[in-house]
Amino acid sequence: MTRHWTPLAVIYLLLAVAGLIGTWTFNVIAIVQMVDFIGDLVSSGPAVSSISVDLMVVAIAGSVFIIVEARRIGMRFGWLYVVASGLTAFAFTFPLFLAMRQRHLTAGRAADTVA
Repeated sequence: MTRHWTPLAVIYLLLAVAGLIGTWTFNVIAIVQMVDFIGDLVSSGPAVSSISVDLMVVAIAGSVFIIVEARRIGMRFGWLYVVASGLTAFAFTFPLFLAMRQRHLTAGRAADTVA
């Protein structure tokens, strides 16, 4: 059996874990403090709004990439990463997708060399 966890896949996976922990730490704080999460994003000044728009555009572009790339290389359930980002964070699901994509590509290469 070949090893599908390449160093690049591990880096993406570590980034996914950091994204999940980092975002959910602040999500839990916001929930406990009963903060208006959406209101804070859009009304805490131009700098926060700028970052919010920046991240939103990146998340949308990344979501399109996930769906298109998953279909292109034959990964099943690519859309699930986009849906999961609404429940967790795009900072988690995008690097997770990249890790699973890397594993998929490595497994495909290994199968090609065996055949």
